[in-house]
Amino acid sequence: MARWQPGATQRLVVAAVDLFTEQGYDATTVAQIAERAGVTKSTFFRHFSDKRELLVAGQETLSRLLADGIAEAPASAGPLQAVAAGLERASGAMGPANRELGPRIAAAVAASTELQERDALKSVGLAAAMTTALLGRGVPDVTAHLAGELGVLAFKRGYARWSESDRGDAVGLAEHALEALEELRAATASLG
Repeated sequence: MARWQPGATQRLVVAAVDLFTEQGYDATTVAQIAERAGVTKSTFFRHFSDKRELLVAGQETLSRLLADGIAEAPASAGPLQAVAAGLERASGAMGPANRELGPRIAAAVAASTELQERDALKSVGLAAAMTTALLGRGVPDVTAHLAGELGVLAFKRGYARWSESDRGDAVGLAEHALEALEELRAATASLG
């Protein structure tokens, strides 16, 4: 399988996902990941504190993009409209490599309790970034928290659909995430 070679961080992530898929998370060592990526073990540790961190590479950037999109939404936008703007901004930064890795990352996470815990922490971090951005817009606390949580769920559902869809499908991540957000909005209305 051809690997893209833009830098050590990306090569480490791809190598880890490949190894987690081939032999499982628990059986994969940092030394194996570094070797597969063509870097030294010390280079691995310059980029990541441990192997769990590989699957959340880019979380800070994603959080910032979501928050920036929310902050820059028109002043007239309601909380979920602002979240939609955040989803669109973050989706624009996701490319073919993200799409290709999606199902493999999901499989690795599903197979490891440790990675499921780390994935849950990532979701908390993304929700906090969106909630903080909404609070900065003057959205009331409870509403901001609910909208932030819905934003994370919409992003995750949209990303799963996008990464598992046919590669010839012209529907992008943003459209999938916005569709998921609309479904969640309708679902909350049905709660009564």
